[in-house]
Amino acid sequence: MSQTLESPRAMNATKTKKKVLVVDDEKDIVEMMSFNLTRNGYDVVTAHNGNDALEVAQREMPDLIILDLMMPGLDGTEVTRRLKADPRMAKIPLVMLTAKGEETDVVVGLRLGADDYVTKPFSVKILMERLNTILRRADGAWGTAPGGEETDVLRAGPLVIDSSKHEASVGGEVIRLTLTEFKLLSALVVARGRVLSRDQLMDKAMGTDVFVTDRAIDVHITAIRKKLGDASWLVHTVRGVGYRLQETDEQAE
Repeated sequence: MSQTLESPRAMNATKTKKKVLVVDDEKDIVEMMSFNLTRNGYDVVTAHNGNDALEVAQREMPDLIILDLMMPGLDGTEVTRRLKADPRMAKIPLVMLTAKGEETDVVVGLRLGADDYVTKPFSVKILMERLNTILRRADGAWGTAPGGEETDVLRAGPLVIDSSKHEASVGGEVIRLTLTEFKLLSALVVARGRVLSRDQLMDKAMGTDVFVTDRAIDVHITAIRKKLGDASWLVHTVRGVGYRLQETDEQAE
């Protein structure tokens, strides 16, 4: 694992420091990440097992959680499931650490609601850039209307997306979306029927400086459709190309 230490930078645009919860049963990894996060302007809280992670998250309400997938006892998968089931913590961005680097582990984490993943061993510099990107996404505006003007509310059929509340609803019923899911769905609504390739969705929802596999995008889209319920027809697959928005169920093939 790279031990390169990053120079202190003003990584957060707001006056209040962002708080990051680091969870890993390997204490040297926790210490290394804590040191670099602190040097880069973050407040850091830590936990070394799943039970403590849930307790610290509930008490501290961090802005972002870095969570190891493979821990004894309550592992990262179960911690993620419980975090996303709690309305108070469901929208906290979550980055999973996995030592295996296997697609199945990544897919499980993304299906549970993780926003990104980092495979061990990792570069500290890359990790910091990813965290900064995720937090910028969490703080930023969500899109523009078809004419190009910024708007807080996007509508498509029964779907309403309110960026000021970071809230999406179908037929008046709020649906729970992760940060990444919210960004992907917003990008499709803003495109208004134009087909977006997986690469375009990655860029619009995650930024050009973040690498995400096609498989990861597909997993997020599957999760979005499931949460849309009877309105899953809103997101249409264009085989061999990508995805587009359908504003009426009559458009579904």
